Amino acid sequence: MSGLGKSAVQSILEAFGISKVLAEEGGRTGRGSLGLMENYVKLLNNIHHKGSLNLDTVLQWWIGKVQLHFASEGPRLNFDNAKSVAANLSDLFRQAAEIQKNAGGTSYLGAMLQHLVGAKLDIVMGVGLIHHHGYSVADQSTERNADFEVNGVAIHVTTHPSEALIRKASANMQAGLKPLIVTLADGVEGASYLLKNTEWKDRVDILDAAQFLTANVYERSLFNAGECKATLWGILNRYNEIVAACETDPVLHVRL
Repeated sequence: MSGLGKSAVQSILEAFGISKVLAEEGGRTGRGSLGLMENYVKLLNNIHHKGSLNLDTVLQWWIGKVQLHFASEGPRLNFDNAKSVAANLSDLFRQAAEIQKNAGGTSYLGAMLQHLVGAKLDIVMGVGLIHHHGYSVADQSTERNADFEVNGVAIHVTTHPSEALIRKASANMQAGLKPLIVTLADGVEGASYLLKNTEWKDRVDILDAAQFLTANVYERSLFNAGECKATLWGILNRYNEIVAACETDPVLHVRL
């Protein structure tokens, strides 16, 4: 339909903070959908004539449907052999952040990060030795010292290190545990800054999540570049199993 191409649709979506492309051929319709649209426009006109049409409300309703549409599509691993393992992982994180942005703030990225770390731990330690829990389950409600506790190491997984996290790491040290923070690349600098002027600055390890996972991929692949994709798939398969067991939102499932 004239005036309803991709650029027009995207300009509306971008006004609501949605940058993802809804349809590459927006505006093209079949006879059936065209008829439905004509009836819909007639309905809107009738409501307008009655003086009860609020176009802002109508638009917000449709924007909500678009957000739900994007949120229903989980991230996909598009492994590119020309890129580093870390870059392929970062692409997954980017997709999760985009889904989160279009889903009203649900912490998809934080949940993905937690369960990816859990998947790596299962592969390293053996399935059944690490306790997994849903992302929304508060630490306090389960009396946990961290997201994972392994042989005296308290592992905190976060997208945004905070002062509260630093206090928890301090409490873990006082309890005889060794704290380890796993976060995104930007979060490494943030956590370091929060620890900078404290007595714990040299006592807490901070790791970039992509590098944390990448090291495992290379080690398990015996540094055979041709095996890296299969090894990463193994981690993500275990991740999907954890998500299926601990979460109710299928959007967290990574499409392989």
